[in-house]
Amino acid sequence: MIRALTFALLCLGGAAAAQTRNDAFAPAPGSEGASGRGAVLRGLDKVNGHTADVEIMTGQTAEIFGLDVALGDCRYPADNPTGDAFAYLTIWEHGANDWVFDGWMVASSPALSALDHRRYDVWVLHCITS
Repeated sequence: MIRALTFALLCLGGAAAAQTRNDAFAPAPGSEGASGRGAVLRGLDKVNGHTADVEIMTGQTAEIFGLDVALGDCRYPADNPTGDAFAYLTIWEHGANDWVFDGWMVASSPALSALDHRRYDVWVLHCITS
């Protein structure tokens, strides 16, 4: 009986925490997002400290050091084009079939959803709007 009650409380607590997290990232009422034509990404080679900024258009793939990066979409607040950018990226090592990252990256919080690679780092700077 105690185990069942503990399990129910844990489930309810997890649902409440998930609701709180989702509300924290919800857009402001009345604001709408827009899609950019592409994104500007920055790559870092952790071994030698070199960085490179790369412009990539939506639906295209670019090479950043030893990684291939495909941009699915870049979204930004319609009322503030210089505001936060959210880019959907698929990243894999050059010549490999399995991806090392597939998801949304947030420009203002790169650690929120980061590429976990032993040598390279990639993050979003902003969307290309014009």
